[in-house]
Amino acid sequence: MKKPDGLRRLLMQAVPGLAADPSRFSMFIDKGSIEARAGSLSFEYAYTLNIVVQDYSGDIDALMVPILAWIAEQQPDLLERDPRKPFTFESELLDSDAADVSIDLQLTEAVRVARMPTGGYQAIHLDEPSRGDAFEDVCGANLWQLLLREEMVTPSILTVPE
Repeated sequence: MKKPDGLRRLLMQAVPGLAADPSRFSMFIDKGSIEARAGSLSFEYAYTLNIVVQDYSGDIDALMVPILAWIAEQQPDLLERDPRKPFTFESELLDSDAADVSIDLQLTEAVRVARMPTGGYQAIHLDEPSRGDAFEDVCGANLWQLLLREEMVTPSILTVPE
């Protein structure tokens, strides 16, 4: 499965403090299943990705915004289904400065299996169909621009009118 690795790389880059102590960051795949049909070896992984950040002392928005941006590109159907809850989370408040945060995302990954001319099979993980920027022009730029520039704009400087 490829999506967990991509999300891990993004969060390590985009969330202040995670890369400095990656031992506080864990991912688990729960409730996994394979969806397949007769007549083809192609299939789809369906699973819950559980992200756990222990002793997180940053702004919770700095964790949630990169996940939303990633979902918009890698699992956009989560933003389109009702109820409009692309993921769930739980948090244990350890003290006034830190919390353990657990985030659950329902993910799928399509895999096309093709027979090789020399024998055997090749499994190809398919990209999600492009649906455009789900957050086009948020704050005058798309979220990827805000998150992945060399000098990242952190969510703490973004303001939302009341």
